[in-house]
Formats: sequence, C-alpha cells, structure tokens
Amino acid sequence: MGESVSAKPCLFCEIVKGERPAHLVLESADAVAFLDTRPLFKGHTLLVPREHIETLPDLPEHMLGTFFAHARLLASAMETALGAAGSFVAMNNKVSQSVPHLHVHVVPRNRKDGLRGFFWPRHKYASDTEAADYAARLRAAL
Repeated sequence: MGESVSAKPCLFCEIVKGERPAHLVLESADAVAFLDTRPLFKGHTLLVPREHIETLPDLPEHMLGTFFAHARLLASAMETALGAAGSFVAMNNKVSQSVPHLHVHVVPRNRKDGLRGFFWPRHKYASDTEAADYAARLRAAL
C-alpha cells in the first residue's frame, strides 16, 4: 500500500535519511541512535531502526537480535561515557508513542535523580486467582 498524499512525514525517517538535523550517537546498517530533543536527563538517546517500522510487534524476527544489541551497547555507554550509575531502557507501542516509528529510549540514571521508576500508578490484582487468570490468558495468546 502506498503512503497517502496527506500522510504526515515521519520525523525519525527524516533523521535517518539526514534530512533533519540530529545529534547522532550510533549509526549502523540497520539502526540509528540520536539524542532526544526533550531529554529526561542529558544523554537520553533514542534508538530507531533505519527502516520505517512502527511498533515492536512489527519488527521482523531477523532484526530483533541486532536491534537490541544496539540498545545494550547504549545502556553500557551511559555508564562508561557519562558516569551514570545505570540506565532506564523503555519503549511505547501505540499508546504514548509520540512518533509512530519504533524507538527505544535509553536514559542515563543515577540514584536520587528524581525519576520515580515508572511514570504511572501501580494496580494490584484483586486476588491470586485473578492474577492466574491474566497469566493464563497471556499464555494462551502466545
């Protein structure tokens, strides 16, 4: 299917093609990483596949290993290059995905940096039976 004329251009595809400026951190045959323009902390990096792929379920099997190997390298670089104590690695799929192009956030972390784990409230299962039901539903879908 062709892209419609009114379709909004993909910001990350423009960065990958060099049509939009970005502070590049990593370039490989299959992926590009660049600094987030609105970082949680300085060094916050976005890793994207060069190919326009919208979500993690869309990522072809043959790309999984190398793509996440890049994420692992970036997580390590947060410590060695920036002196961070660790990193936060996260991805949204559809909901809260600000750009519809798969991207992994790799964020340097330090103790007492003000980031409170996940950014949403936690919800408990009403019972162990309810938790078992959710686990069974997920297993059945796999």
